[in-house]
Amino acid sequence: MNYNIIAHLSEFIGQTVTVFTTSGGPSGCGFTGVLLFVNPCYIRLSTQQGTPPTSPLAENICPKFAADTQGQGTGCHKPKPIPHFVIGSVCDIPVDKIASFCHNAI
Repeated sequence: MNYNIIAHLSEFIGQTVTVFTTSGGPSGCGFTGVLLFVNPCYIRLSTQQGTPPTSPLAENICPKFAADTQGQGTGCHKPKPIPHFVIGSVCDIPVDKIASFCHNAI
């Protein structure tokens, strides 16, 4: 087991990275996400974030002081509906299947 790669991967926990694997098909195109966890067996990426919580002001209850493009008061605008059941996804990748690891230089 190469503990150097595990130590290197651990330095990027919390950052967005791309991991390419030795598998074929769509998984060979790489996985991009926030690195959540690293251990000697696998890494975990959050590859898609869920939706944020709705605003307590989402029901048009805030004061009518927002301005439109002509500078006239229009009141608050209702946000676009948030799709239901969007909870994101997590990807566990075995360390021994990692072909390459990409991260930002800074």
